[in-house]
Amino acid sequence: NWSTIIFIAGMMIMVEGMARVGFFRWLCLQLAKMVNYKIIPIFITFMLVSFFLAMFIDSITVILFLAAVTVELSQLLKFNPIPMTLAEIFCANLGGSATMCGDPPNIIIGTSLGYGFMDFVLNTGAMAILSLGFTLLFFYLVCKKSLTKNERTIDISTIPHPKEAILDKKGFVLSSIIFLTAIILLVTHSMTGLTVSTIGIVVAIFTFVASPKHILEILKKVDYKTLVFFTGLFVVIGGLEQTGILKIIANFISTISKGNAYTMIAIIIWVSAIASAFIDNIPFAATMIPVIQSLAVTSGIPLPTMAWALSMGTDIGGSATPIGASANVVGTSVVAKAGYP
Repeated sequence: NWSTIIFIAGMMIMVEGMARVGFFRWLCLQLAKMVNYKIIPIFITFMLVSFFLAMFIDSITVILFLAAVTVELSQLLKFNPIPMTLAEIFCANLGGSATMCGDPPNIIIGTSLGYGFMDFVLNTGAMAILSLGFTLLFFYLVCKKSLTKNERTIDISTIPHPKEAILDKKGFVLSSIIFLTAIILLVTHSMTGLTVSTIGIVVAIFTFVASPKHILEILKKVDYKTLVFFTGLFVVIGGLEQTGILKIIANFISTISKGNAYTMIAIIIWVSAIASAFIDNIPFAATMIPVIQSLAVTSGIPLPTMAWALSMGTDIGGSATPIGASANVVGTSVVAKAGYP
């Protein structure tokens, strides 16, 4: 899946360009200032931001900059960024399930079966928003103690003003424009026909044009280990596809359910979720589409019901392991680079 590799590389270049001018430091200080530098309000705010941005922007992009902001903020406020980053990743995957353009499996399902943006919003979107309430509560209860154990009264005068974080005003404006351009291109790529790899190349070129003197500096900071990891992971997935293992998993659903609608839906959700925790959810979703189409004909269960089950299973199941979704690999890599493996 070279288009994904190129897209991630392009977005990494854009993010490094934004980091160079102080964009992320400015953003984290601005958000911290809005909630009076309190760790738990920042934690909740970042989870909500992650969810709602991932509804319209690829979750990889959301986590690339949110994880960077979290690391920056953790250094200023002296807390462990790992719980916050994990919560952001989970919310990004959940938010991505809410719309057709949120996660790649949804794009595949929507285009293959002819469902539009609002079809997803009214079905998977409703489920995602309900799930968000439980997610916020769960992470708050689990992470509150670890986030606040080193909390101390912070002298606000020691924290720099957000404007002080901007290192290059011209570069900051240009980086912000490039970032907004990337968002617009990603949100509208189904209408414009641009591929994600093209968008990745475009934002990388724009970043280099905006800061020609710093091209080598930006290239040196790109996380090549993650790109190599993705390449290897896609090779393994290709092997699973070629040997028919994914199809065996898919056919297992039709045989074990014995035509029972409730059993079939439960199996689609759980098998999709468990498989997506270990196998990239993009080829799995693509493999499952013809299976649910044939199941709809033979069993009489409405195709949309199985489509929403497949969407929620693949999107949320990807949160279970570090390799389950692209956002997981990117997010964990960002905090690992900062010294928090």
